[in-house]
Amino acid sequence: MKNVAVIGGGAAGLMAAYAAAINGNKVTLFEKNEKCGKKIYITGKGRCNLTHDCLPDEFLQNVVTNSKFLTGAIYNFSPQKTMQFFEDGGLKLKTERGDRVFPVSDKASDVTKCLEKKCMNAGVTFKFCEKVLKIQILNSIISDIITVKDRYSFDLIIVCTGGLSYPSTGSDGDGYKFAEGTGHCIVAQKPALCGLNLTGKFFKELQGLTLKNVKLSVFVNNKKQREFFGEMLFTHFGISGPIVLSASSYINRCDLKVVKLVLDLKPALTDEQLDNRILRDFDKFKNKDISNCLKELLPNALIPIVLEKCGIAFNRKINSVTRNERLSLLTTVKNFDMIVSSLRGFDEAIVTAGGVDVKDINPKTMESKLVKGLYFCGEVLDLDALTGGFNLQIAFSTGYAAGSSIKA
Repeated sequence: MKNVAVIGGGAAGLMAAYAAAINGNKVTLFEKNEKCGKKIYITGKGRCNLTHDCLPDEFLQNVVTNSKFLTGAIYNFSPQKTMQFFEDGGLKLKTERGDRVFPVSDKASDVTKCLEKKCMNAGVTFKFCEKVLKIQILNSIISDIITVKDRYSFDLIIVCTGGLSYPSTGSDGDGYKFAEGTGHCIVAQKPALCGLNLTGKFFKELQGLTLKNVKLSVFVNNKKQREFFGEMLFTHFGISGPIVLSASSYINRCDLKVVKLVLDLKPALTDEQLDNRILRDFDKFKNKDISNCLKELLPNALIPIVLEKCGIAFNRKINSVTRNERLSLLTTVKNFDMIVSSLRGFDEAIVTAGGVDVKDINPKTMESKLVKGLYFCGEVLDLDALTGGFNLQIAFSTGYAAGSSIKA
C-alpha cells in the first residue's frame, strides 16, 4: 500500500484520488477551499458539460495543444468510460445538441457529489481548508509536503491544482510553483476559450447583437489558419460567443499584430448567389435608401457599420449605387474584418493554455520524468481543448491515468 497525496479537489484531483484508492492505496486529498469542485460548479453555466460523446479519434481533433501526448490517456479512459463511470455512480446523463453530455438534473453540483461519493466509498481522506505551501524533494524523490497546518510524509504526490482561469475558485497557479520548485519547465500561461478585445469603436454600437450561422476565419500573417462556423456576439469590449472562444485558443500564443479575423456574414451563399440576392433586393427597393434595402439581408444594427466599411453613404439611393459599390458591399458582407487588440483576462477565460511542459511528463502515467513519485494532471499541464466538454474530459482522463498507475 502506497501513501498518496492528491493536491486539489477539482475534476482531475477527485478522479486521481478515486483511481489510486480503488487500487488499494491510502489516499489523502488536500483542498484549499472549504469544499471540492468549485470550478466544476460553474462549468456549463452551472449545468456542467462533463464530456463530449465521441470516439477518441474525434476527441483528439478538438484538442488544441499537445493532442499526441493525450492519445494514450484518452483511449484508456475515453468519453464513453467517463459516462459509464458517472452512471455507475448513480448520476443520470443526457446528450444534447452537438454531442455535449450533461447530468439529467442540470446541476453541476451533482457531478461533484458523484465524484466525492465514489472517493469516500473508496476510502479517500479529505482535508479541506488546507492549502499546500511546498513540496519537498530529497535526492530527486518525493519527501514531504508542507501545508498551512502541518508537515506530512507521502510516498507519492499527485498535483491537480488547475490553472489560472477563474481565480475566484482558487486557481492561483500553485501547481506551477510546485513544478518550478522541483525543476520542471513551465510554458507561459495564456487565457484560452475567452472573449477578444477589438480595436476601434464600431463594436460598441453592436453591443448585445448575436449572430447565428456565421463563419469566422483566423488569419496569421495573411494566411488562413482556422475557420469556425456557428454563433457569436458583440460586446462592450469586442466579441465573444462559441466560435470566438474557439478562435481565441488558436491565437493566444500568437503575436496579435499579425492576426486578423474575417467574418462571413452569409456563409451559406456563394459570392455569385449573394450578388444575385443583392440585385433582387436592389430591384425591389430601387427607389429607397440603401439602408432600407439591406434590412432583409442584415440585422439593423449592422447595416450602418457595413455601409461605412464599404464606403457607401447610409442614405444613398439604390438607383445611384454603382456596380463597383455593389461589389464592395458584397465583399464586406463576406469578408467583415476585425483586428484583435488583446485577449480577455484569466478571470473570464474558461481554461488556461500553457503550464507544466508535457516533455517532462510520462504520458502513460502522468508521472514526472524528473522526480520519482511526483505526478501532474489536468489543467496544470500544458493541455487545452475547445469547448464542449473536452477540457473536463482531459482532467478525468489524466487524473485516471495517474491514479490507476499507482499499484498498492
